Amino acid sequence: MHPFHLAFPVTDLDETRRFYIGKLGCEPGRESAGKWLDFSLFGHQMSAHLHQPSDNAVTASGAVDGDTVPIPHFGVVLDTATFDDLAARLSADDSTDWIMRPKHRMRGEPGEQATMFVRDPSGNAIEFKAFADRAALFAS
Repeated sequence: MHPFHLAFPVTDLDETRRFYIGKLGCEPGRESAGKWLDFSLFGHQMSAHLHQPSDNAVTASGAVDGDTVPIPHFGVVLDTATFDDLAARLSADDSTDWIMRPKHRMRGEPGEQATMFVRDPSGNAIEFKAFADRAALFAS
């Protein structure tokens, strides 16, 4: 696996640290005080950059298997055990900002998966998923 890198905007670095490192259990990385912080999201390099939201931000959504999902969003494909553990931790935390609670979709089809969406404190949408057959990640 080759780790990806994603830089994304956040509105509060302390809240971002509490959410990703405290709540999700991500490993902390480098940071520049008051500007950005890096962390590992299941082995991928994430860079949260302080940025105030603009008034012209566009909120878009799309349909996937009958569900409305936010665009843009980012996420990570996990193994089933890790997905289930994270789903249980987030479900037990009343402060979790759910977009879509854990569910299975596309049962019996190529691409069958468990999925869930949450928002971080800055409103960024994050999807976590686990495929019934990881080899079907790019199945059509």
